[in-house]
Amino acid sequence: MAKRRKNGLYPEISAELSALMRTGWADTERHGLRPAEQAPYAARRRAALSARFPGERLVIPSGNLKTRSNDDTYPFRPYTGYVHMAGDQVRDGALVLEPRADGGHDAYCYQLPRDGRGDDEFWTGPHAELWTGRRRSLAESESVLGLPCRDVRTAASDLAAAPGTPTRIVRGIDPSLEVAVSTDAERDAELDAALSDLRLVKDDWELGELRKAVDSTVRGFTDVVGELSRAIASSERWIEGTFFRRARLEGNAVGYGSICAAGEHATIMHWTDNDGPVRPGDLLLLDAGVETHSLYTADVTRTLPVSGTFTPLQREIYDAVYEAQEAGMAAVEPGARYRDFHEAAQRYLAARLVEWGFIEGPADRAYELGLQRRFTMAGTGHMLGLDVHDCAQARTEGYVDGVLEPGMCLTVEPGLYFQADDLTVPEEWRGIGVRIEDDLVVTDAGHENLSAGLPRAAHQVEAWMARFAG
Repeated sequence: MAKRRKNGLYPEISAELSALMRTGWADTERHGLRPAEQAPYAARRRAALSARFPGERLVIPSGNLKTRSNDDTYPFRPYTGYVHMAGDQVRDGALVLEPRADGGHDAYCYQLPRDGRGDDEFWTGPHAELWTGRRRSLAESESVLGLPCRDVRTAASDLAAAPGTPTRIVRGIDPSLEVAVSTDAERDAELDAALSDLRLVKDDWELGELRKAVDSTVRGFTDVVGELSRAIASSERWIEGTFFRRARLEGNAVGYGSICAAGEHATIMHWTDNDGPVRPGDLLLLDAGVETHSLYTADVTRTLPVSGTFTPLQREIYDAVYEAQEAGMAAVEPGARYRDFHEAAQRYLAARLVEWGFIEGPADRAYELGLQRRFTMAGTGHMLGLDVHDCAQARTEGYVDGVLEPGMCLTVEPGLYFQADDLTVPEEWRGIGVRIEDDLVVTDAGHENLSAGLPRAAHQVEAWMARFAG
């Protein structure tokens, strides 16, 4: 029986209505579906995961809906490890790798099947198909994913029925599955780390998705420039909405909360209120990325003069960040330490801050003490992929202490931020924030800047804005 709302207008379902609703429905099963383009790549990822955990059952949930308020939920976003390994995005699902006696694993998915028409569930609940849309049947999912699929409503009992099998589960995703298995938190964390490790190097399909994300993002930035006059007449919200329109038109959504920071808001690393004024003479720091339908995201930042032209001081600061980014990007190549691009950019900015008299030199000492961080705030980049800060749970020795390999995708994003209340800098510097961020993939020969379609040098930015500004 479907759950009734406390104050619903229809507290009861008559037998006649129930009978009426259960009859007269066409068979809509979809036949002849082909495997998704990602399916063979996901199979290879599962094989790599299987090799890391011989003889153990692995459970990777997709996650559940989260309540926003009362009976309203947030848009569902599946757990990244599930998306990567299953090539799927369903809610209330799970990928299970069951160990075989002869080695390796058998993989299958648990999913919520289609609502049948034999009871009232399919039309009476806020998450029923007639309310939220058609789901794939289990048979359809098997065709699309290239995996056997089972009814997720039996998952907890199925998993609990084999207590002797060594099991790992990704925790914090689906509580109903966690309580069904007996696992060790430390060993479970190793599974989570392995799932991040296996995303460090992107396959060809993933790189294609990232190119799509970046190309759409370039168009979104151009849209914003074309509507700057309307932002001036309203607020940062206009910029946020303009970019979001492009993200929804060409992808799934934005890959993270857009940072549309004008004036002194540009000094706030993660300004997402986006409710401030946009004034000629100020800078606009726009940090935004389109997320593709497959959930791969871009992450690009440009700092733009709202009036179309940098002031001399704005340009001096901007040029320093641009040159630091150039130094960082030059260090992105196979065999380089991951830390090299960060160190190159930060050392350059430390030297400029010493030159300006804002921190005590010499520059090498300032860098070793981290003094530049008062004005640079964050690191110079991060891995990028299905998550904007991808591979976050990867082992440190393979990430920040690791070496770059072809197929790794990362951002290079130095910045300088002079807070509005910082009395250690001259008044005219206060409230200026500049960040430039691009998405790079490591290649055999060095790197490719996926976001090179957006101008970076100050004179190029001004020319671009003159062409498109509205």
